Amino acid sequence: MRMCLGPFSLLLALVLGTTAQKLPTRDEGLFQMQIRDKAVFHDSSVMPDGAEISGYLFRDTPKRYYFVVEEDNTPLSVTVTPCDAPLEWKLTLQELPEEASGEGSGEPEPLDQQKQQLTANEGTANEGTELFNYKGNDVESFISTSSSSGLYQLELLSTEKDSNFKVYATTTPESDQPYPELPYDPRVDVTSLGRTTVTLAWKPTPTGFLMGQPVQYCVVINKEHNFKSLCAAEAKMSSDDTFMTAPKPGRDFSPFDFAHFGFVPSENDFGKDRSLSSNRALSNKLSRSYSPKPKTSDIQKLCIGNKNIFTVSDLKPDTQYYFDVFAMNSATNTSTAYVGTFARTKEEARQKTVELKDGKMADVFIKRKGTKFLRFAPVSSHQRVTLFVHACLDTIQVQVRRDGKLLLSQNVEGIRQFQLRGKAKAKYLIRVRGSRKGASTMKILASTRPSSKQPFPSLPEDTRIKAFDKLRTCSSVTVAWLGTQERNKFCVYRREVPENYGEEQRRREQNQCAGPETRRKSEKVLCKYFHSPNLQKAVTTETITGLEAGKSYLLDVYVVGHSGHSVKYQSKLVKTRKYC
Repeated sequence: MRMCLGPFSLLLALVLGTTAQKLPTRDEGLFQMQIRDKAVFHDSSVMPDGAEISGYLFRDTPKRYYFVVEEDNTPLSVTVTPCDAPLEWKLTLQELPEEASGEGSGEPEPLDQQKQQLTANEGTANEGTELFNYKGNDVESFISTSSSSGLYQLELLSTEKDSNFKVYATTTPESDQPYPELPYDPRVDVTSLGRTTVTLAWKPTPTGFLMGQPVQYCVVINKEHNFKSLCAAEAKMSSDDTFMTAPKPGRDFSPFDFAHFGFVPSENDFGKDRSLSSNRALSNKLSRSYSPKPKTSDIQKLCIGNKNIFTVSDLKPDTQYYFDVFAMNSATNTSTAYVGTFARTKEEARQKTVELKDGKMADVFIKRKGTKFLRFAPVSSHQRVTLFVHACLDTIQVQVRRDGKLLLSQNVEGIRQFQLRGKAKAKYLIRVRGSRKGASTMKILASTRPSSKQPFPSLPEDTRIKAFDKLRTCSSVTVAWLGTQERNKFCVYRREVPENYGEEQRRREQNQCAGPETRRKSEKVLCKYFHSPNLQKAVTTETITGLEAGKSYLLDVYVVGHSGHSVKYQSKLVKTRKYC
């Protein structure tokens, strides 16, 4: 491999040529002064000592970073963290030329003169000693307890796609310890598994409780795979951004980046500045066009403080999830990955499908927010199916599919009738979803008979019971309710209730499907038939006697149809007079 000394010579001149252009110092005050001076710190290819930097690689375009080790036998540590894709990276040592060793008069040489001097040595220059190379997506480090003085070059390449990465280099690895230390057992354990929850536990990092550094844990949940670094998870979370942000010129910008903006360097430049990739790959890069990045799957990142037991909730039943835990130093924002795990949540309890028989009424109970499935498979061929539904309490959602095809999806309150188009040998799947307020009950009847009659009695639009306050006595109350043009049987029941009987208790007893058969005989007041051809006059009244003074009573009216099915009107709370 032949090292290009064009840009290298310039950088070496910047690094070694003048006292005003040194690498970033570890003196914090001086470093802050230098970094604000663009004339001093203008090249982002220079790596600071003891600070993590973030970078961006275009595919098939190498990026190089440089730093100087001034004395022999200096400890050295370089850590590279791939984020989006596997990286190829290598570390080489370029010995410093004697002329630029800094032992001269101390007077800085002109920059052009330094460049000419180093370029003149191009033919005999040392290509550098390769110290380490790696290819993959693991967080990998080069560590040396005694490194030689010289100019070090870190070269990175992504051959799969444009990618983010992080790099950390230090000459004092023993005292820095930028990344949280893992415990002796770095595995994440699943301690509890449910249908929608998974409980995780892991051993705490010694960095927190032994070294007193601010450490918190972040948990990442996804359905695809485990992540080897937190930046890899964060890159995946943000990978739905179709357009990339252009790097700022002069800070994170290499000559090859211009190809992405319509500027193609000369072939000579290409030949000079390639080390880890071939000319063929380069030409492919120049001819390719950007394509939108695929949409990401659901990834969730939760930072939970310093606790090392955590329950992940709101998961889907019977689904495999991958769990990763990262210890993050809150002061430096660096992180270390535990050994992730995966688990499949338990299956949802399988519900029995209720089989409906042609022309037969079925009672269905649905838990709060619950779902019930009903199946109707007519034996004979049919042209239509009539579906009668009575939502006895709150509104329910009814969905009907015929052989997988959606025919009906509606919210049902009270009594409803639906006509569905039939098909030979068709099977109907009915899904009923309950209310969020509480448990629900319903009655349902499916029939293929053309002359199917309404199994429920007809009801007026207003099913309230009205009490006449002026007609109240100490032993009786007078009430009225509406009827219809259809002759039906009405039964009145009463029940004494305590003084503190409230609306919430009454709501729980508003099950319209609970018929007279559920009442005690002693609560029955009377039954009578009633109808009116004129709806304007379809009103009936009834005086209920034999009551005690100053007592509260709950009155119910049941209307019973010809088929024997009944519907209850809205209950009425009344109170007799205490003094007469």
